[in-house]
Amino acid sequence: MSAATQSLRPLLERARTSWRASPLPGFFAWWGGELAALLPPRWRAALADGAGWHLLQQVDGDWRLRRIGQAEPLARWSDELDAAAQQAALAVAWQGTDPEDRRLALLLPAHAVLRRVLQLPVAARGKLHRVAGYEMDRQTPFSAAQVYYAVRELAQPAAAGRCAVELLVVRRDALDPLLARLRTLGITVDEVDLAQDAGRLGVDLLPPDQASHRTRPRRRLNLMLAAACVLLLLLAMGSWLHNRESALAQMQAQVEAMRGEAQQVANLRKQLQDDAGAAGFLAQRKAQRATVLGVLLDLTRRLPSSAWLERFSLDDNGQIGFQGQSPQAAKLLDLLKGSPLLDNANFQGSIQSDPSTGKERFYMVAQLHKPAPEHAGAAQPVAARSTP
Repeated sequence: MSAATQSLRPLLERARTSWRASPLPGFFAWWGGELAALLPPRWRAALADGAGWHLLQQVDGDWRLRRIGQAEPLARWSDELDAAAQQAALAVAWQGTDPEDRRLALLLPAHAVLRRVLQLPVAARGKLHRVAGYEMDRQTPFSAAQVYYAVRELAQPAAAGRCAVELLVVRRDALDPLLARLRTLGITVDEVDLAQDAGRLGVDLLPPDQASHRTRPRRRLNLMLAAACVLLLLLAMGSWLHNRESALAQMQAQVEAMRGEAQQVANLRKQLQDDAGAAGFLAQRKAQRATVLGVLLDLTRRLPSSAWLERFSLDDNGQIGFQGQSPQAAKLLDLLKGSPLLDNANFQGSIQSDPSTGKERFYMVAQLHKPAPEHAGAAQPVAARSTP
C-alpha cells in the first residue's frame, strides 16, 4: 500500500498544482461566497468549515495569539513564563472553539524568510518542490539540507513556456529552536507561515516529519454517516428497482392472462363466424336446391294423366331417376324439356311394352337444375310455387 501511495503521489501533486494554477479555484471561491451571502447567518455558521485558524507570532519576546482575519490579539503572554502558565493563557484564548476545529499556524518574521521569484518550465508544474530542491544551490546561498522551503505558483505573467513561482526558504537553525520551544510548552503547531496583513500568506514551511497528526472523530463520524447515506441510497434504489420489477412482472402476468382471454374470444368469434357461415351456406344451398316434393309436383304437372310413375329417386348429387309406364313413352321427352327443375332428361335403356297393361315401360334419368348464383334468388320462388 505504501509503494502504491508513493507511486501515485507525483500524479496527485501534479493534479493539485494544475488545479491551483487554473482559474477554477478562484471562480468556485467567488461563487461559493456569493451563494453563502444569500443564506441566513445561522445557516452560514452551520455550513461553514469547522476549522478555526489561529495565528501565533513571537514579537519582542512575547507570544501573541489572534484569530485569522483579526488584528487584535486574543491572548498575549511572555515567553519567560513557565509551561503551565503559557498553556493556561492559550487555553483562555481557545475558549469557545471546538478542540477538533482548533488549528494553529506559527507566523515567522519577514526577515527570517528568504523569498525568490523564479521562472520554471511549465512541464515542472507537477514537481515544483523537487525542482526547487535541485535549484536551491543556484538560487540561494544555502543547500537543500540546510533549509526548509516551500514553493507556490504565482498568477503573474511569465515568458512563453514558463511559469512564475515563488520560493520561500527558512534556515533550519532558525526554525528548529522555535518548534522545540513550543514542544516543551506543550503547544502543537499545524503549519508554519508568514504574516500577510491580518491573515497569512498561505504556505507551509513546517517539515513533513514534524506535522501534527490529529484524530478527527467528527470526520470519522461524517464518513460513517456518508457511507450510511450511500448505503441507504443504494438500498432505496434497489428497493425501487425491485418494486418496479415486481410491478412489471405483475403487469406482464395480467397482460398474458388478458392475451389468453382475448385469444379465447377470438377463437369463439371465429368459430361463431364459421358456424354462421356454414349455416348460411347450408341455408343458401337448401334455398337454391329444389325439394323432392317440388320435383314430383313438376313431373305430375307435365306427365299426362295416362302415365304414372312406379319408382322415383333423387341422390345428393342431383341425379334423378324415375321409372313408369305410358301409352307413348317417347313423347315424354318433349313434355320434360320445358321443366325449370330438370335438365338433360333422357331414357336409360330401351322402352319395353308391358303385356299386362298394354303400355310402354320406361326408365328415365335427369339432372336436377342448378341455377347460376345471380339467379339463385329466382330459384326460390319456383321451388316455393312447386311445393304444395
